[in-house]
Amino acid sequence: MLLRASGAIAGDSVDVSAIADPAGAARSGIPHAAVLLHFADAVAGTDDAALGEARVALLHDLGEEHLVDAAAVASNFERMVRVADATGTPLDAPLLLVSEALRHALDLDRFPAASATPQPSLAWRLVGRALEPLAMQLLRLWGRVRGGS
Repeated sequence: MLLRASGAIAGDSVDVSAIADPAGAARSGIPHAAVLLHFADAVAGTDDAALGEARVALLHDLGEEHLVDAAAVASNFERMVRVADATGTPLDAPLLLVSEALRHALDLDRFPAASATPQPSLAWRLVGRALEPLAMQLLRLWGRVRGGS
């Protein structure tokens, strides 16, 4: 959600499939997107051998400094997820509403942390889908206003 929001503020369109789909990563234009996605998936997974392979690939493609940077970013996200899981923090109602389509597109409910968030009713999902374009337009407007000040 934040990636799309920052893109909206900057006036850019962001293809969020790049963060979950190797084909989307390849189309993203982000340098080394495929190896970074592979590493991120391995960090979030449970296969130690896959994580080792992903680290070697990242080290080979990007070098030691970028491997350390990628590991630090991944570790920070993992820390935040563990804190949220440990406290049983559900997704709050407003974010739940406007992120429903994105969560569905990225299949985020497949992760164990999703169990802390109750599924919205059909009526609330429809409200969220209706509000999402408005939220993106407001973010773009906010970006233009802040950029001009």
